[in-house]
Amino acid sequence: MLKTILLGLLGLLATGLVVVLILAARKPDTFQVTRSIAINAAPERIYPLIADFRAWSAWSPWEKKDPAMKRTFGGPETGVGATYAWAGDKNVGEGSMRITEAQAPGKLALKLDFLKPFEAHNDVVFALTPQSQGTNVTWIMTGPTPFIGKIIHVFMDMDRMVGGDFEAGLKAMKAAAERPA
Repeated sequence: MLKTILLGLLGLLATGLVVVLILAARKPDTFQVTRSIAINAAPERIYPLIADFRAWSAWSPWEKKDPAMKRTFGGPETGVGATYAWAGDKNVGEGSMRITEAQAPGKLALKLDFLKPFEAHNDVVFALTPQSQGTNVTWIMTGPTPFIGKIIHVFMDMDRMVGGDFEAGLKAMKAAAERPA
């Protein structure tokens, strides 16, 4: 009787594993997280908040999650080649960013490399589009999803995981950009 129960449980576990692997195989090879916000300021007022990594402390949600994290800045202060590396607690991990494209004041692209808690290499774009009442800022992150990532995505949605941080960051960016100079 016990042997039958154990074999039955083993069969259920194996079936569950097969289902997870099939679901993972059907996940896309890349992911994208996108959030936007309307900011009542000109692109020229917002762009410096993004193009200078030192200014990220005014709006980045990760800066607030671990104020004690170690930060290293390199290259030029702004624009292509500017770099920012960090090492922090479990809330922010460890990684680096490098600005790869700077089209002031409309677009900034960067390469985002995570080392901890897991390795990942993503691309980020900030697009600033003038509107009649200010600027629409869109924050986009894209990256590859290796098979292990697809398995994780069966249980955790990347958009939900990171989207909330993007929304918080954009709200803080809005507050910083709309603050009187």
